Amino acid sequence: MSRFQGRIRALEARDEARWRALFHGYTTFYKEDVPKDVEDLTWQRLLAGEDGMAGLIAETDRGGVIGFANVVFHRSTWSAGWYCYLEDLFVDPEIRGAGCGRALIEAVYALAEARGATRTYWATQQGNATARRLYDQIGELTEFVQYRR
Repeated sequence: MSRFQGRIRALEARDEARWRALFHGYTTFYKEDVPKDVEDLTWQRLLAGEDGMAGLIAETDRGGVIGFANVVFHRSTWSAGWYCYLEDLFVDPEIRGAGCGRALIEAVYALAEARGATRTYWATQQGNATARRLYDQIGELTEFVQYRR
C-alpha cells in the first residue's frame, strides 16, 4: 500500500527547472553525461508528447515536484499493439521510501493501459538494490540480458 500523499500528473512547462534538477540527479546516479542539447530535446519531446514520449511528475500536496517518470511508447514485432518503455524513473533522495516511486510506476501502468500498450517494461543496474526491492514487488524480473554498442 502506497503511503505517498501527493499526486501524479502529466509534465507541464512550469516543471522545467525542477525536472532538470531531478534529471541531473538521475544521470549523476547512473554516472552518465547527457549533453545539454540532448537534454533540451528530451525536455521538448516530453513536454510536447512527441516521438512517443510522455512525462509524469510526482508532486507533494503542497505542489513541490519530487519525482518523475519519462516513458517512450513504441511498436513491437511481437505485438499488434504498443509497448511502453519506462526509460527514466527518479525520486528525490530526501523523500525516498514514502511510496512515490510506486505511485509513479502505477501511474505509468495506467497510462500504458489507457494507450493500449500490451507491455510495460524498464531496466536498472544489477546493483541498484534499493530500486530493485520495489521493482520485485511491482513488476516481474525477466531472464533477458541487455547488450549495447
